[in-house]
Amino acid sequence: MSETDAAEPSAANTPALNPTQQRTLDALRRTGEPIIFDQDLITDIRNEVRAALDHFATRLDEGQELFVTKHRIGSVLDCEAHFLAPDEFEWTPATAKGQVAHRAIQLYLGWRGEPSPTELVDEAMSRLANEDRGIGLWIAELGEADLADVRGLSSERVTKFVESFPPLDRRANPVTEAAAQWPASGPILLRARVDMMIGKPAGAESRKVIIDLKTGRVSPRHRQDLGFYALVETLVRSVPPRKVATFYLDAAEAQVDDVSERLLRTAVRRTLDGIDAMVALAAQEREPIKRPGSSCRWCPLAESCAEGQAHLASFDRT
Repeated sequence: MSETDAAEPSAANTPALNPTQQRTLDALRRTGEPIIFDQDLITDIRNEVRAALDHFATRLDEGQELFVTKHRIGSVLDCEAHFLAPDEFEWTPATAKGQVAHRAIQLYLGWRGEPSPTELVDEAMSRLANEDRGIGLWIAELGEADLADVRGLSSERVTKFVESFPPLDRRANPVTEAAAQWPASGPILLRARVDMMIGKPAGAESRKVIIDLKTGRVSPRHRQDLGFYALVETLVRSVPPRKVATFYLDAAEAQVDDVSERLLRTAVRRTLDGIDAMVALAAQEREPIKRPGSSCRWCPLAESCAEGQAHLASFDRT
């Protein structure tokens, strides 16, 4: 295998791929000539975002910090009132399955041999339970019934991944939970944590593929989230990824976009619009704007929000 091939998603030396694995490989691998973005474009994007962050920082109180993630951008642009609502998140088997499955997939990528999804999940849960924080504390206190529930839900997700993805060549540098932050310090920080990233760096050539794993239905917001990931990767490395993809585990299908100047420029505008709204709310420059939408169905303010109630009523009639 050539050095170029090693940088692409490729099947390791394993038995023949099933049709779904082959379809996934075909969707993610490179077609055409190598991609190298104009460095003037990268410099322009970095300068634009840097200048915007400096301007936004002047509107914050001294010592005030703002952490910007794909979730917070999507939330504030969806509905500012919901964005400010108290976070009522709690761990349950349903909310924990994603993180357990991600850890199991991380183990799978480096595991020698052919472990079963259940083995991977059991090892992932054991390792998480040994971490004295977050989900680890919750798992360590679970009874047998809840442990079995988490194990079953997570194993189902890992099974879908193993059956849908080709075994990846380690020379393609497959990693899970890949974290990035830009800038290194300051009152406003952009943070990304990618489900999976594939690709071996080589100079200014765009080789990386960013993949987000999802269950359930397709949403336009998923592609917008990937734009944020591509932007942060570009700001950090000065080399954009070549593709971004949402892989829907339930449908065993990848929706793939080539990274382009348009995609990056759109991500810049959406990110800066989201930060502008967050800063306005953090600095109490105005009242939050209510934007009824799909998030009304799980918003803690829904019962007291006239706009949300009206939206839910109209949604129920359709």
